[in-house]
Amino acid sequence: MSAAAPAATDPVEPLDVDLVKRSQAGDTRAFDLLVTRYRSRIYAMTYHLIQNETEAWDLAQEAFIKAWRALPNFKLDAAFYTWLYRIAHNVTYDWLRKKKIQGDGEFDDERTEHRAMPGSRTAPQGFDAPDRAMKRQELGCRIQDAIARLSPDHRQAIVLREIEGLSYEEIAEMMKCSLGTVMSRLFYARKKLQEMLKDTYENPV
Repeated sequence: MSAAAPAATDPVEPLDVDLVKRSQAGDTRAFDLLVTRYRSRIYAMTYHLIQNETEAWDLAQEAFIKAWRALPNFKLDAAFYTWLYRIAHNVTYDWLRKKKIQGDGEFDDERTEHRAMPGSRTAPQGFDAPDRAMKRQELGCRIQDAIARLSPDHRQAIVLREIEGLSYEEIAEMMKCSLGTVMSRLFYARKKLQEMLKDTYENPV
């Protein structure tokens, strides 16, 4: 009686740190895996900040190119995605500065952070009724437009919290600011969104 064949095992996804080390050694296939793993999240971040699909893809690609060039100097003292996000953040903000895109309702975060409160999630939620699909689409466009009108810092904080679902601590690490500043930015961003979408709350679809 022959021995039973060993059960097949599912392939284990390589860890970021292993892919980074292989990439630093010149393995472009390892870096391709990192790109595949994070390109959707990086694109989502750039798109939500600039509201332009084509430019967002270009900025995401530029971020990965810069990351590849800077990879030899990456000391693995932070998570790869955190490091990559900072690069994408800088690329996007450079683009915003060049385009001179200004958000309205600027606030001095450091001066007001002691008054800030975490607050509750205020982004309007989706609706499930099929016959309201068109109204949902219109509402989604209005929310995107309102987010686009925030200042870059407040916009980024809202995207990280409400869309990516990061914690306050993770946002503080991403944005390189204090926890109080994160709270301040979210507090005022939510307040501004409520003002711009006031009629939506008063007359929900």
